[in-house]
Amino acid sequence: MSLTIWRINLSSQKLSIEQPPDHWMKLGGRGLLAQIMVDETPATCEPLGPLNKLIFAPGLLVGHMLSSCDRISIGAKSPLTGGIKESNAGGSTGLLMALLGIKALIIEGQLVDPWWTMVLSVDGANFERADDIAGAGVSAAASNLLQRHGEKVGVSVIGPAGEMKLSAAGIQNLDKDKAPSRIAARGGLGAVMGSKGLKAIVFNSRGAIKPAVADINAFRDAQKRFTQSLLEQPQTKIYKEYGTAAMTRMCNSFGALPTRNFSAGTFEGVETISGEYLRQVIIDRGGDGKPSHACMAGCIIQCSNNYANSDGVSMVTPIEYETIGLMGSNLGIDSLDTIAILNSEVNDLGLDSIEIGAALGVAAEAGLLKFGDGEGALRLLNEIKAGTPLGRIIGNGAVSVGKMFGITRVPAVKGQAMSAYEPRAIKGTGVTYATSPQGADHTSGLTIRAKVNHLEPKGQADLSRAAQINMAGYDTLGACIFAGSGFAAAMDTIRDLLNARYGWNVDLDILQVLGKLSLNLERQFNINAGFTKQHDRLPEYMRYENLPPFNTVFDVTDEDLDNVFNW
Repeated sequence: MSLTIWRINLSSQKLSIEQPPDHWMKLGGRGLLAQIMVDETPATCEPLGPLNKLIFAPGLLVGHMLSSCDRISIGAKSPLTGGIKESNAGGSTGLLMALLGIKALIIEGQLVDPWWTMVLSVDGANFERADDIAGAGVSAAASNLLQRHGEKVGVSVIGPAGEMKLSAAGIQNLDKDKAPSRIAARGGLGAVMGSKGLKAIVFNSRGAIKPAVADINAFRDAQKRFTQSLLEQPQTKIYKEYGTAAMTRMCNSFGALPTRNFSAGTFEGVETISGEYLRQVIIDRGGDGKPSHACMAGCIIQCSNNYANSDGVSMVTPIEYETIGLMGSNLGIDSLDTIAILNSEVNDLGLDSIEIGAALGVAAEAGLLKFGDGEGALRLLNEIKAGTPLGRIIGNGAVSVGKMFGITRVPAVKGQAMSAYEPRAIKGTGVTYATSPQGADHTSGLTIRAKVNHLEPKGQADLSRAAQINMAGYDTLGACIFAGSGFAAAMDTIRDLLNARYGWNVDLDILQVLGKLSLNLERQFNINAGFTKQHDRLPEYMRYENLPPFNTVFDVTDEDLDNVFNW
């Protein structure tokens, strides 16, 4: 079975299935998204208009339950940044698309009369009215769709935030246990889906067959070597036990834990929001709680979790470090239960917890709530739910709040909020925030594990460049960031897996080849959209406002920033 392009014209509700052009053949995930957008999407189009395209693309290694390698990339022109956006997620969507033989799903135009559910199966595409789930939260909508279509389907769904076309809205996907917990969160892609009149997409793989493998024996051998390498990495054990929340203490020790709207890098309440504390609370409470959980079938890392209340009843799955940083320390909140409540609310609204956490931090600086006030934060989330003017301001992100209330300390680049790594203390990641075509996104090139002095500005551009190239490559493969440690220790397995899967003859440097191509395409789209080197800068205040406890500023030179993409 060869992978094909499924193109949906929403105006006619018609599906056409096409063979990919030659220059799309060796791309998947993030790289394929970038190529399709450069080829087909007008860079100056209105992000919420009919000319923007919403694209779903599994990575090149998706479909075989390789550990941590079944991620889905979703992309469009971002209503938040005004440039290209790829946001990826775990769960089952990528795997089911690969089983259906879909190399990329391209959704064009708009449905005049929302709301609809689009159902994709071996029989093609069907459209169903979604009036009964319009306005519903993500959890209720997903449950309804599973009851209607059966448990063996995948679902991509937006919440009320996407229906309101808020720029912080994401697209939720089911995990392997059917919880709609895996969000393609960043950049407002839920708003793009909402602008097209789609409440949900159902992926029904009944009757589908596994993707063909050119050399199954060679593939299995490479898979075995990769799995063994992953099991041998110390990070695998750490993330299985503590999840991404393991980063909380580490970032605090580096002076890089965002605190009270990025005004400090350490938090006095760090111990009660740490990964170690999170794990112990989950274990002690028992019940539905799980300290380790796989979001994708076949994943051996299991960095996810299920957080339960004091009665052992599930509150949210998962609590990630980025949410702890942005909705915990960034808001001066030191209670995991409070963070879990806020996390659950933003999930059900279909919002990016990073963007909303940053927006609430700016709102606190504007006096709309006090730092440490969990009830105040929840009150503002309820404003979003109610669709009030204030709620829409917050739901459109940190920059929106800053502009409305005259706040200059807004931790964002290209309109997108920073994640939970303070760039004045982790300066390589600061370079990534500044220069990535994606906006301030840690997954585009996190540098915290590099063995360098993170406060020293020299060399950080080189560090970021390498990290950005690798991450763009992994996103093109459909590999989770945590698979990277296994691949890095056995880099030949990437080459061998691709050659065995497709019958190719790529070289050992294929990860960098894919990464560079993806980044070049993304930068080309943004240049066409009107971006200049002045967009590749951190907020001005970070150059002169000292960050405690090390009293550091972001002092990587503009020259270094401008040369990041000069390979």
